[in-house]
Amino acid sequence: MKLFATDLDGTLLNEKHEVSQENAEAIRKAQAHGIEIVVATGRSFNAARKPLDAVGLDCPVICLNGAKVHDKDGKVTSTIPLDKAMCHKIKNACQNEGIYFEVFTNEGGFSSSREKFLEVMIDIAISAYPDLDEDMVRERGKQRFQDEDIQVTNDFQALFARNDIDVYKILAFSIVEGELINVNRQLQSETGIAITSSGDSNLEFNHPDAQKGIALKLFAAERGIEMKDVMAIGDNYNDVSMLKMAGRGVAMGNSDEAIKKVCNYSTKSNSEHGVAYAIEEMLEEIYQ
Repeated sequence: MKLFATDLDGTLLNEKHEVSQENAEAIRKAQAHGIEIVVATGRSFNAARKPLDAVGLDCPVICLNGAKVHDKDGKVTSTIPLDKAMCHKIKNACQNEGIYFEVFTNEGGFSSSREKFLEVMIDIAISAYPDLDEDMVRERGKQRFQDEDIQVTNDFQALFARNDIDVYKILAFSIVEGELINVNRQLQSETGIAITSSGDSNLEFNHPDAQKGIALKLFAAERGIEMKDVMAIGDNYNDVSMLKMAGRGVAMGNSDEAIKKVCNYSTKSNSEHGVAYAIEEMLEEIYQ
Protein backbone atom coordinates (compact mmCIF):
# COMPACT_ATOMS: atom_id res chain seq x y z
CA MET A 1 0.00 0.00 0.00
CA LYS A 2 1.24 3.46 -0.92
CA LEU A 3 -1.73 5.64 0.02
CA PHE A 4 -4.19 5.47 2.92
CA ALA A 5 -7.48 7.43 2.85
CA THR A 6 -9.60 7.72 5.96
CA ASP A 7 -13.03 9.13 6.68
CA LEU A 8 -13.41 11.23 9.85
CA ASP A 9 -16.77 10.97 11.64
CA GLY A 10 -17.52 7.43 12.73
CA THR A 11 -14.10 6.32 11.49
CA LEU A 12 -10.94 8.18 12.53
CA LEU A 13 -12.88 10.12 15.17
CA ASN A 14 -14.16 8.32 18.25
CA GLU A 15 -17.46 8.83 20.09
CA LYS A 16 -16.05 12.10 21.51
CA HIS A 17 -15.34 13.35 17.97
CA GLU A 18 -11.61 13.16 18.69
CA VAL A 19 -8.66 11.33 17.13
CA SER A 20 -7.44 8.85 19.74
CA GLN A 21 -3.74 8.68 20.52
CA GLU A 22 -3.79 5.08 19.26
CA ASN A 23 -5.11 6.18 15.87
CA ALA A 24 -2.73 9.14 15.67
CA GLU A 25 0.31 6.98 16.46
CA ALA A 26 -0.73 4.37 13.88
CA ILE A 27 -1.03 7.05 11.20
CA ARG A 28 2.40 8.42 12.06
CA LYS A 29 3.77 4.87 11.87
CA ALA A 30 2.28 4.46 8.38
CA GLN A 31 3.79 7.79 7.32
CA ALA A 32 7.17 6.65 8.65
CA HIS A 33 6.88 3.63 6.34
CA GLY A 34 6.42 5.98 3.37
CA ILE A 35 2.64 5.60 3.09
CA GLU A 36 0.90 8.86 2.19
CA ILE A 37 -2.16 9.79 4.27
CA VAL A 38 -5.20 11.72 3.08
CA VAL A 39 -8.43 12.46 4.93
CA ALA A 40 -11.65 12.12 2.91
CA THR A 41 -14.63 13.65 4.69
CA GLY A 42 -18.02 15.25 4.27
CA ARG A 43 -16.87 18.05 6.56
CA SER A 44 -15.58 21.43 5.43
CA PHE A 45 -11.80 21.92 5.49
CA ASN A 46 -11.77 24.04 8.66
CA ALA A 47 -13.97 21.57 10.56
CA ALA A 48 -11.83 18.68 9.35
CA ARG A 49 -8.57 20.30 10.43
CA LYS A 50 -9.55 20.92 14.05
CA PRO A 51 -9.41 17.31 15.33
CA LEU A 52 -6.33 16.63 13.18
CA ASP A 53 -4.51 19.67 14.53
CA ALA A 54 -5.39 18.62 18.08
CA VAL A 55 -3.12 15.56 17.73
CA GLY A 56 -0.58 17.10 15.37
CA LEU A 57 -1.52 15.21 12.20
CA ASP A 58 -0.50 16.90 8.98
CA CYS A 59 -2.03 15.67 5.70
CA PRO A 60 -4.08 16.74 2.66
CA VAL A 61 -7.87 16.80 3.00
CA ILE A 62 -10.52 15.75 0.49
CA CYS A 63 -13.49 17.59 1.95
CA LEU A 64 -17.22 18.07 1.32
CA ASN A 65 -17.30 14.53 -0.15
CA GLY A 66 -14.79 15.41 -2.85
CA ALA A 67 -16.09 18.83 -3.90
CA LYS A 68 -12.89 20.47 -2.61
CA VAL A 69 -9.37 19.17 -2.15
CA HIS A 70 -6.76 20.93 -0.01
CA ASP A 71 -3.07 20.13 0.21
CA LYS A 72 -1.46 19.75 3.64
CA ASP A 73 -0.76 23.49 3.74
CA GLY A 74 -4.45 24.28 3.22
CA LYS A 75 -4.16 25.41 -0.40
CA VAL A 76 -7.18 24.50 -2.55
CA THR A 77 -6.06 22.23 -5.39
CA SER A 78 -9.44 21.40 -6.97
CA THR A 79 -13.13 22.26 -6.69
CA ILE A 80 -16.34 20.81 -8.18
CA PRO A 81 -19.38 22.99 -7.41
CA LEU A 82 -23.04 22.15 -7.92
CA ASP A 83 -24.96 23.71 -10.78
CA LYS A 84 -26.99 26.65 -9.44
CA ALA A 85 -30.21 25.44 -11.09
CA MET A 86 -29.76 22.15 -9.26
CA CYS A 87 -29.24 24.05 -6.00
CA HIS A 88 -32.67 25.62 -6.43
CA LYS A 89 -34.25 22.19 -7.01
CA ILE A 90 -32.65 20.77 -3.87
CA LYS A 91 -33.70 23.82 -1.84
CA ASN A 92 -37.28 23.57 -3.08
CA ALA A 93 -37.50 19.84 -2.36
CA CYS A 94 -36.23 20.35 1.20
CA GLN A 95 -38.48 23.33 1.85
CA ASN A 96 -41.52 21.46 0.49
CA GLU A 97 -40.93 18.81 3.18
CA GLY A 98 -40.09 21.38 5.85
CA ILE A 99 -36.60 19.90 6.26
CA TYR A 100 -33.71 21.81 7.81
CA PHE A 101 -30.75 22.10 5.42
CA GLU A 102 -27.33 23.75 5.17
CA VAL A 103 -25.45 25.04 2.14
CA PHE A 104 -21.65 24.81 1.98
CA THR A 105 -19.88 27.29 -0.27
CA ASN A 106 -16.56 28.96 -1.00
CA GLU A 107 -17.53 31.49 1.69
CA GLY A 108 -18.42 28.96 4.38
CA GLY A 109 -21.71 27.35 5.34
CA PHE A 110 -25.17 28.93 5.37
CA SER A 111 -28.25 28.02 7.41
CA SER A 112 -31.69 29.53 7.85
CA SER A 113 -31.61 29.26 11.65
CA ARG A 114 -29.16 28.32 14.39
CA GLU A 115 -32.00 27.44 16.73
CA LYS A 116 -33.62 25.16 14.17
CA PHE A 117 -30.33 23.34 13.76
CA LEU A 118 -29.96 22.91 17.52
CA GLU A 119 -33.52 21.56 17.78
CA VAL A 120 -32.84 19.05 15.01
CA MET A 121 -29.52 17.95 16.52
CA ILE A 122 -31.09 17.47 19.96
CA ASP A 123 -33.93 15.42 18.47
CA ILE A 124 -31.48 13.25 16.51
CA ALA A 125 -29.14 12.69 19.45
CA ILE A 126 -31.84 12.02 22.04
CA SER A 127 -33.73 9.64 19.74
CA ALA A 128 -30.55 7.61 19.24
CA TYR A 129 -29.25 7.93 22.81
CA PRO A 130 -32.12 8.67 25.23
CA ASP A 131 -29.79 9.02 28.22
CA LEU A 132 -27.78 11.88 26.71
CA ASP A 133 -27.83 15.21 28.54
CA GLU A 134 -29.75 17.75 26.44
CA ASP A 135 -27.60 20.68 27.58
CA MET A 136 -24.46 18.82 26.52
CA VAL A 137 -25.95 18.11 23.09
CA ARG A 138 -26.89 21.76 22.72
CA GLU A 139 -23.36 22.88 23.56
CA ARG A 140 -21.91 20.44 21.01
CA GLY A 141 -24.35 21.79 18.44
CA LYS A 142 -23.23 25.35 19.14
CA GLN A 143 -19.62 24.24 18.76
CA ARG A 144 -20.37 22.67 15.38
CA PHE A 145 -21.72 26.00 14.14
CA GLN A 146 -18.37 27.54 15.04
CA ASP A 147 -16.30 24.68 13.62
CA GLU A 148 -18.16 24.72 10.30
CA ASP A 149 -18.30 28.54 10.16
CA ILE A 150 -22.09 28.57 9.61
CA GLN A 151 -23.71 31.90 8.71
CA VAL A 152 -27.45 32.60 8.89
CA THR A 153 -29.44 33.70 5.83
CA ASN A 154 -33.15 34.05 5.13
CA ASP A 155 -32.70 34.25 1.36
CA PHE A 156 -31.12 31.25 -0.35
CA GLN A 157 -32.55 32.51 -3.64
CA ALA A 158 -30.30 35.56 -3.42
CA LEU A 159 -27.35 33.46 -2.23
CA PHE A 160 -27.55 31.17 -5.25
CA ALA A 161 -27.84 34.19 -7.56
CA ARG A 162 -24.48 35.58 -6.47
CA ASN A 163 -21.79 35.14 -9.13
CA ASP A 164 -19.09 35.03 -6.46
CA ILE A 165 -20.65 32.04 -4.68
CA ASP A 166 -19.87 28.42 -5.52
CA VAL A 167 -22.00 25.78 -3.80
CA TYR A 168 -20.12 22.57 -3.02
CA LYS A 169 -22.57 20.61 -0.89
CA ILE A 170 -26.10 20.81 0.51
CA LEU A 171 -26.78 18.84 3.68
CA ALA A 172 -30.33 18.06 4.86
CA PHE A 173 -31.40 16.67 8.26
CA SER A 174 -34.59 15.02 9.50
CA ILE A 175 -35.71 12.28 11.89
CA VAL A 176 -39.36 12.48 10.80
CA GLU A 177 -40.20 9.20 9.10
CA GLY A 178 -40.56 9.59 5.35
CA GLU A 179 -39.29 13.15 4.92
CA LEU A 180 -35.81 12.27 3.66
CA ILE A 181 -37.28 9.47 1.56
CA ASN A 182 -39.69 11.93 -0.07
CA VAL A 183 -36.88 14.37 -0.86
CA ASN A 184 -34.77 11.55 -2.28
CA ARG A 185 -37.64 10.40 -4.48
CA GLN A 186 -38.17 13.92 -5.83
CA LEU A 187 -34.52 14.26 -6.82
CA GLN A 188 -33.20 10.76 -7.54
CA SER A 189 -33.92 10.96 -11.27
CA GLU A 190 -31.94 14.21 -11.65
CA THR A 191 -28.67 13.72 -13.50
CA GLY A 192 -26.94 16.77 -12.02
CA ILE A 193 -26.56 15.53 -8.45
CA ALA A 194 -25.12 12.68 -6.42
CA ILE A 195 -27.20 11.86 -3.32
CA THR A 196 -25.46 10.11 -0.45
CA SER A 197 -25.69 9.99 3.34
CA SER A 198 -23.36 10.04 6.33
CA GLY A 199 -26.05 8.88 8.76
CA ASP A 200 -29.66 7.73 9.08
CA SER A 201 -30.86 11.28 9.69
CA ASN A 202 -29.32 13.12 6.73
CA LEU A 203 -28.95 13.39 2.98
CA GLU A 204 -25.93 14.92 1.25
CA PHE A 205 -26.14 16.51 -2.22
CA ASN A 206 -23.06 17.03 -4.40
CA HIS A 207 -22.11 17.33 -8.04
CA PRO A 208 -21.96 13.81 -9.57
CA ASP A 209 -18.19 14.16 -9.94
CA ALA A 210 -17.79 15.34 -6.33
CA GLN A 211 -17.54 11.95 -4.68
CA LYS A 212 -14.85 10.62 -2.38
CA GLY A 213 -13.91 7.79 -4.71
CA ILE A 214 -13.47 10.01 -7.78
CA ALA A 215 -11.49 12.58 -5.81
CA LEU A 216 -9.30 9.88 -4.28
CA LYS A 217 -8.59 8.28 -7.65
CA LEU A 218 -7.49 11.65 -9.08
CA PHE A 219 -5.45 12.37 -5.96
CA ALA A 220 -3.67 9.03 -6.31
CA ALA A 221 -3.11 9.43 -10.06
CA GLU A 222 -1.45 12.82 -9.54
CA ARG A 223 1.09 11.00 -7.36
CA GLY A 224 1.57 8.10 -9.75
CA ILE A 225 -0.26 5.69 -7.44
CA GLU A 226 -2.59 3.02 -8.80
CA MET A 227 -5.82 2.29 -6.93
CA LYS A 228 -4.67 -1.26 -6.20
CA ASP A 229 -2.09 0.34 -3.91
CA VAL A 230 -4.66 2.42 -2.01
CA MET A 231 -6.33 1.52 1.28
CA ALA A 232 -9.54 3.36 2.15
CA ILE A 233 -11.51 3.10 5.37
CA GLY A 234 -14.98 4.38 6.22
CA ASP A 235 -18.28 3.69 7.92
CA ASN A 236 -21.14 5.14 5.89
CA TYR A 237 -22.77 5.57 2.49
CA ASN A 238 -20.80 8.63 1.42
CA ASP A 239 -17.70 6.43 1.77
CA VAL A 240 -18.91 3.69 -0.59
CA SER A 241 -17.38 5.15 -3.77
CA MET A 242 -13.86 5.16 -2.32
CA LEU A 243 -14.29 1.84 -0.51
CA LYS A 244 -15.22 0.20 -3.82
CA MET A 245 -12.41 1.82 -5.81
CA ALA A 246 -9.61 1.17 -3.35
CA GLY A 247 -7.50 -1.97 -3.65
CA ARG A 248 -8.06 -2.48 0.06
CA GLY A 249 -11.48 -1.26 1.21
CA VAL A 250 -11.96 -1.46 4.98
CA ALA A 251 -15.31 -1.14 6.76
CA MET A 252 -15.45 0.07 10.33
CA GLY A 253 -16.93 -2.29 12.91
CA ASN A 254 -19.67 0.28 13.55
CA SER A 255 -20.70 0.28 9.86
CA ASP A 256 -24.03 -0.98 8.56
CA GLU A 257 -23.93 -4.47 7.07
CA ALA A 258 -24.47 -2.93 3.62
CA ILE A 259 -21.18 -1.04 3.96
CA LYS A 260 -19.33 -4.14 5.13
CA LYS A 261 -20.56 -6.06 2.08
CA VAL A 262 -18.82 -3.70 -0.36
CA CYS A 263 -15.47 -4.08 1.45
CA ASN A 264 -12.92 -6.88 1.38
CA TYR A 265 -11.73 -6.10 4.91
CA SER A 266 -13.27 -4.96 8.19
CA THR A 267 -11.88 -3.59 11.44
CA LYS A 268 -12.93 -2.67 14.96
CA SER A 269 -15.33 0.19 15.76
CA ASN A 270 -14.37 3.86 16.01
CA SER A 271 -14.58 3.64 19.81
CA GLU A 272 -12.06 0.77 19.72
CA HIS A 273 -9.40 2.56 17.61
CA GLY A 274 -10.47 0.70 14.47
CA VAL A 275 -8.25 2.80 12.20
CA ALA A 276 -5.16 1.89 14.21
CA TYR A 277 -6.13 -1.77 14.11
CA ALA A 278 -6.58 -1.65 10.31
CA ILE A 279 -3.24 0.09 9.78
CA GLU A 280 -1.38 -2.38 11.99
CA GLU A 281 -2.98 -5.31 10.17
CA MET A 282 -2.03 -3.83 6.81
CA LEU A 283 1.57 -3.12 7.86
CA GLU A 284 1.94 -6.61 9.28
CA GLU A 285 0.85 -8.13 5.97
CA ILE A 286 3.25 -5.95 4.00
CA TYR A 287 6.31 -6.40 6.20
CA GLN A 288 5.82 -9.94 7.56
